[in-house]
Amino acid sequence: MKKGLFITFEGIEGCGKTTQMNLLAGYLKKEGASVLKTREPGGTKIGEKIREILLNPDNKKMSKETEMLLYGASRTQHIEEIIRPALKSGKIVLCDRYADSTLAYQGFGRNMGVSFIKKACPLSLGSIQPDLTILLDLDVKTGLSRIKNRKGGNDRIEKEKIAFHNKVRKGYLKLAKTSRGRIKIVKADKEIDEIQKEIKDIVIRKLRSKE
Repeated sequence: MKKGLFITFEGIEGCGKTTQMNLLAGYLKKEGASVLKTREPGGTKIGEKIREILLNPDNKKMSKETEMLLYGASRTQHIEEIIRPALKSGKIVLCDRYADSTLAYQGFGRNMGVSFIKKACPLSLGSIQPDLTILLDLDVKTGLSRIKNRKGGNDRIEKEKIAFHNKVRKGYLKLAKTSRGRIKIVKADKEIDEIQKEIKDIVIRKLRSKE
């Protein structure tokens, strides 16, 4: 591949996207691909500091506008420092969350609206669109039960009420309907190996279409 491939993983809390991304990275590396794993918010030194602010449970007074802009700031740094150079060098970039998270969590979860975010702060969504997005869909109660006893406790977003998380899930599904070519829904209520096989098949088809 002369050009890189940008694959993002999305979904509600506890859907298993990080596990699935790591498994895919291992498979692709065994097949000889040059792979870069990263995450949002974070991915850079600056981004990781922003992540600490965003996810700190003590920051209860953070406004939804501040939240959106901080995610956008982390993403902008991430793109320029990590993602764009990696894609230019021909790597397959796997990212744990990206712009769809902003639309799902702030647009739907915080009731800011997708159109508002796109018009008011398009930079917050990034200047690069993924080639493929894997959306791991899971019932909210199941997802939250998986992270209930997470080591170190739950972060500020994970501590939100179930109604918020339900809006986020519905938002993701709405986004998937409007971007069927890019966003592929994978049910996350199956065995880990079964989910990974489905993801591999999707990614292999995408790679072949790029050859």
